[in-house]
Amino acid sequence: MTNKPEQQPETTAVTAGRDDSGALAPALWASSTWDTTDLDGTHAGATTVHGTGFYSRYANPTVQSFEQAIAKLEGTEAALAFGSGMGAIAATIFALCSTGDHIVAQRNCYAGTLGFLDGPCKRMGIDVTYVDGRNAGEFAAAVRPGKTILVMAETPSNPHLDVVDLDTLGAIKGPFTLVDSTMATPLAQQPCQHGVSITMHSATKGIAGHNDATLGVIAAEKELIDTIWGYSVLHGATASPFDALNGLRGVRTLGVRLRQQSETAQQLAEWLSTHPAIKRVNYPGLATHPQHALAKRQMRWFGSIMSIELCGDINDVRQLTQRLQLVRNAVTLGGPDTLISHSATSTHLSVDPAVKAATGISESLLRVSVGLEAFEDLRSDFAAALA
Repeated sequence: MTNKPEQQPETTAVTAGRDDSGALAPALWASSTWDTTDLDGTHAGATTVHGTGFYSRYANPTVQSFEQAIAKLEGTEAALAFGSGMGAIAATIFALCSTGDHIVAQRNCYAGTLGFLDGPCKRMGIDVTYVDGRNAGEFAAAVRPGKTILVMAETPSNPHLDVVDLDTLGAIKGPFTLVDSTMATPLAQQPCQHGVSITMHSATKGIAGHNDATLGVIAAEKELIDTIWGYSVLHGATASPFDALNGLRGVRTLGVRLRQQSETAQQLAEWLSTHPAIKRVNYPGLATHPQHALAKRQMRWFGSIMSIELCGDINDVRQLTQRLQLVRNAVTLGGPDTLISHSATSTHLSVDPAVKAATGISESLLRVSVGLEAFEDLRSDFAAALA
């Protein structure tokens, strides 16, 4: 037998998650339940782990096709989809952690994650220690042997695009490790290939990629996925088959989309970094990024997201967002439209002011999600708005 050459991720995105029907488009299984014929069939469905043909909260064929595609892209044994990225975060934490347990988490990350750790987790008696993810050794140093159940990171981070060393994180022994890889997508990096236990995505963003699906997903070894599935059935943050269908459609074009978006983001970041009205541009692809070498080592592409800091105050920020014509104001990312959002008053509104100051969420900071428009048109739009 001749060994087949290893597929490139862009090819896997096109071929993964297909059934045996021969259909090029995935089937939509909209049913919430199935006829199990008799009591024995019902019992079998109720006791099968992550099995279809029983009840959609347990598993759905369309959702499983999406899960299989993500697992293939991440190089893991299995994946589990949820109704949102926060559904994935919440269900995973509560599946693994109980009262008296300890979590180590990155301070500079998505505000929804911070809100869940500071709110429901602490209310349930789960202790949380925050570290600076840019300093590779802080995660391991904060681990309490026998107490720490989960170590959580986000790379690149939202909104500063800080990069966490995946090899160092994956080398931590004892607790489970989880990486929110939303900003990268599976085509830019695969944290589990660095020894990380769980990769998580808000698939609403770059994976689905068209602003028409709300999805979360985790990827890991099958035993761990099955354990989390057991809790997720009770938690109920179930992925809709309609959204999973759109998510799988997005997976098919993820390669060409992310390649183009990354190329345009690089050009735009380089141009903005020279503009006199811009104090700083945060983008891993820039040589001036403090962790550019690390990002280059562990990412195939640098992604579609950057953040910029204006040389001004909130009034200048407001004027810029009002003057932009092609670039739209919206809080999501990874879609075909270039979007701009003001973190301090939107995605990170709930973060304590002292924490905002400590993590650099200033009034002059804006996040930019680069879409599929031509670079020249985006440059013209920013140039006119910044004039």
